[in-house]
Amino acid sequence: MQHSESNPPASQGDSKMDDKDFAVLVESLYVANLLILPVLAFIILALIFLKKHGSLPALADSHLEQTMSASIGIGVFFFITALTVMLMNLVGVEDVTLWMIAIITFTIIHATMVLFGVFGLAKALSGKCWRYPVVGKPLPANCPE
Repeated sequence: MQHSESNPPASQGDSKMDDKDFAVLVESLYVANLLILPVLAFIILALIFLKKHGSLPALADSHLEQTMSASIGIGVFFFITALTVMLMNLVGVEDVTLWMIAIITFTIIHATMVLFGVFGLAKALSGKCWRYPVVGKPLPANCPE
């Protein structure tokens, strides 16, 4: 099968990711962090952030910043919820009430952040930037929306 001149074959030595592929990778890691590999995916995402932040094109850097801020944001939300439940336990609130509060809060926050992650992944697949509501950082001016 011959390749057209407008779409030349990729060289075999060229394994460099473009900015869209990188954006898809970090959004996939974010969703994996929430669904299948909670700590491992976050560690990988954090290492990528420490190594690559600021040296990427606008699209990839934006998705990297958004996923890190969302990951840290959801961690802060869960920490605050845990502290609230512990304080309510010290005050004397019944165990059944505490479990209801903890489970409902976890379910709402977790499902919302998974939905945001899927939106971010869809935007990355289409080569566009997307800001996570509430926990996302402002988008750079040169980022395609």
